[in-house]
Amino acid sequence: MPSTDTKAIPVDRAFVPTKSGRIHIATAGQGFPVLLLHQTPRSWDEYRDVLPLLGKLYRVIAMDTLGFGDSQPLPMDENSIERWAVGAFDLLDALGIDRAAVVGHHTGAVVAMEMAASHPERLAALVLSSCPYIDATRRVAHTGKRVIDEVERQPDGSHLTELWQRRQPFYPRDDTDLLERFMVDALKAGPLAVGGHKACNDYAMETRTPLITSPTLVISSTDDPHVYPVAPRVAQAITGSKLVEIEGGMVPLPDQMPEVFARTVGQFLAGLALP
Repeated sequence: MPSTDTKAIPVDRAFVPTKSGRIHIATAGQGFPVLLLHQTPRSWDEYRDVLPLLGKLYRVIAMDTLGFGDSQPLPMDENSIERWAVGAFDLLDALGIDRAAVVGHHTGAVVAMEMAASHPERLAALVLSSCPYIDATRRVAHTGKRVIDEVERQPDGSHLTELWQRRQPFYPRDDTDLLERFMVDALKAGPLAVGGHKACNDYAMETRTPLITSPTLVISSTDDPHVYPVAPRVAQAITGSKLVEIEGGMVPLPDQMPEVFARTVGQFLAGLALP
């Protein structure tokens, strides 16, 4: 399983031309490909400390979703879970990867789910970390509601303090490093810091889960109030999936607990007959 010794596994970064535009990636290791998808409004940086751990066993690729981090944005009206899944497949195509394991966290988990539903033959495994359950009831409940990262820009910059304070309860107490990393990504995402959440809330998940045939792990973080209560519903909706709880895991799980996250994913993948 992944070790905490990361010195031997370098992380490389690159821009990859794809049909959807230039996509920024960070990679580590060799072997079977594992694609990592981040939450809104983060970037590959969410997996900064996970990459060299999983890279001991696999060829790990953390991409910036289109419009986030340093990846080329789409026109605003094209942003959706389905379109971001197409972009992820375009990246795999550009890298010459026919089949991969896909790991997603929060919004990234929803994109990963769409990838598994739309092209099951291309996913060797699926890991859904802190995945919301988005059915008709949730879509109605969230229509027109303010999302967590929605703040009104102010000339004095007070909206930055407001954004920090809105996120702070869902992060480890006094961990300014994680919140600073979040703020950098949120500012770079611009309108998608809000748009990413709205795209997620518009996704018709209940029509897609029956199409998933990949071996699936659902990771549930006990201290993530947004998704912990619905993790069993996500797992029940996907035939044969496995549900694992991570005690103390919060909204920023991959960068809050990288060793635990990498070990959990690595153990699941190790139990599969990957090429």
